[in-house]
Amino acid sequence: MLVFQKISRWVLAIFFFVAGAYHFISPATYLPLMPGYLPWPLALIYISGAAEMAGGVGICLPRWRRAAGWGLIALLAAVFPANIYMLTSHVLIAGQRVPEWILWLRLPLQGVMMAWIYLCCVKSERRTSHF
Repeated sequence: MLVFQKISRWVLAIFFFVAGAYHFISPATYLPLMPGYLPWPLALIYISGAAEMAGGVGICLPRWRRAAGWGLIALLAAVFPANIYMLTSHVLIAGQRVPEWILWLRLPLQGVMMAWIYLCCVKSERRTSHF
């Protein structure tokens, strides 16, 4: 189990760091995903990207892993309405319509990601602090 947790942490860390960096590399990709009722969409894209990158780094640091895990879980909860907005508003990404089945699949995957983060970064830190 310990080897699986280590691998999982690295996968999560890399995933969130790269996903967060992409918010800075291509912020225009995320603009159509932002519900119109949210103010300052570009700023929110950069903030969420920075939070993802910080969470990815935090997972790698035993002292910060648990806090990073809770932060990433909160971030996934915060962006969940954007996933519903994507599904119900049929937004285009790079001029292409995302297949509806992918949008439906994203909804439960948020919960899977939250559980994965919890098991690898929050719950596991009660027992050990080794990466």
